[in-house]
Amino acid sequence: MENFKTAKIYLEEEKNALIVTITRSYIPMNEFKEIFNKAYEFIPLYSIKKLIFDKRKLMVFHQPSMEWYFVEWKEKAFNMGLNIIRKVLPDDKIFKQSVKIGWSKIANEHPNAKFHQMNIAYVHSIEQALND
Repeated sequence: MENFKTAKIYLEEEKNALIVTITRSYIPMNEFKEIFNKAYEFIPLYSIKKLIFDKRKLMVFHQPSMEWYFVEWKEKAFNMGLNIIRKVLPDDKIFKQSVKIGWSKIANEHPNAKFHQMNIAYVHSIEQALND
């Protein structure tokens, strides 16, 4: 549907879901924002309720990108009707620990952010995310 240097965006109309699949080990923040800003266009157009974020190819965790994604992107996406997020993480214990620490920091600093109202879960595959 949409291709970037570091990601692809797919629409799964039957499941009312948007899939963002990362295709490289690192995403510069400006491109990360470009990818997710493009995703905004599909949410109202297709009444998207679920985002599946496939991060399995990522090897580098970037806290500023994660903070923008949680605090700004999810806020706007929630207001557009998106309320379910499924994430597929790489099979890397250090990456997973970095995500956990980063999320905890963001959650503590933004206790009233809309992402707290979203149904967010980690899954093992896109198939699981689509059926969850």
